[in-house]
Amino acid sequence: MKIVIIGGTGLIGTKLAALLDPLGHEVVAAAPSTGVNTLTGEGLAAVLVGADVVVDVSNSPSFADDDVMAFFTTSGKNLLAAEAAAGVGHHVALTIVGADRLPDSGYLRAKVAQEELIENGGVPYTIVRSTQFFEFARGIVDAATTGTEVHLPPAPLQPIAADDVASALADVVVGEPVNGRIEIGGPDKIPMSEIGSRVLTVDADPRTVVTDPHARYFGTELHDGALTAGPDAQLGRTTYTQWLAAAGSHRP
Repeated sequence: MKIVIIGGTGLIGTKLAALLDPLGHEVVAAAPSTGVNTLTGEGLAAVLVGADVVVDVSNSPSFADDDVMAFFTTSGKNLLAAEAAAGVGHHVALTIVGADRLPDSGYLRAKVAQEELIENGGVPYTIVRSTQFFEFARGIVDAATTGTEVHLPPAPLQPIAADDVASALADVVVGEPVNGRIEIGGPDKIPMSEIGSRVLTVDADPRTVVTDPHARYFGTELHDGALTAGPDAQLGRTTYTQWLAAAGSHRP
C-alpha cells in the first residue's frame, strides 16, 4: 500500500514510518518541510496520487484558541477534499481521549471540530483517540511553572508511550476503516501532579510541584475521568516507571 503520513516528520509520524517501512509499504512522510502544506493545499494533490491510506498526525504550530481552530478546520477540509479527489480509501486521524468532555479548552474544541469534519467528510475513516504521551511530561511541567513552583492538578491522566501510540496506529493503518473511534491509553492512571513530580525527580530538577485542583491544562480545569480512557480502550504496555527509567535525565 501507499501510505501518506501527514505530520510524518514529527514524533509519532517518524515512529509510525519506522514500523510500516519494513512491512513493504510505500510510506511517504508529508510535512511543510517536504513540500506538503495542508493549510495552503500546496503539494497535496501530488503526494496523494495512488495513496491507499492517509494518516493525519499533524499538529498546530500555535495553541492559541483561534489559531488552533483555524489549523484543524482548514487543514482538515483541504486534506479530506484532496483525499476524495484522489480516491483514498482510508483516512486515519490521531485525536485526544476526552476532547468532547472539556469544552472550555480551545485546543480540545478544535480537536472535536476536526473529528466532526472527518465524520462528515465522505472518506472511509478511523479516528484514534489517544491519552497524553509520556513524552509531554516535561512540557506539561514547563507550561505550569511560575518561579520555582509547578502548579498541577490532582486529576488523573492515563499517559501512554509514543512508541505504543505508533504501534496501535500501525495496526489501524493496515486494517479496514471502522468509520468510528477507537481509544488507546497507558496501563496506569496517574495524578497529573505525580506525573510532574516524578519527572522532576528523575531530572534532579529543583522545582517543586504544588498540587492545585484549579490549575489549568489546555485552558481548562480537569475533573476526575476527564482525560482517562474508557473500559474498551486498547492499552499500551510501557509503564511510566519504565519510560522514566529509559529516559533518564536526558531531555527528549
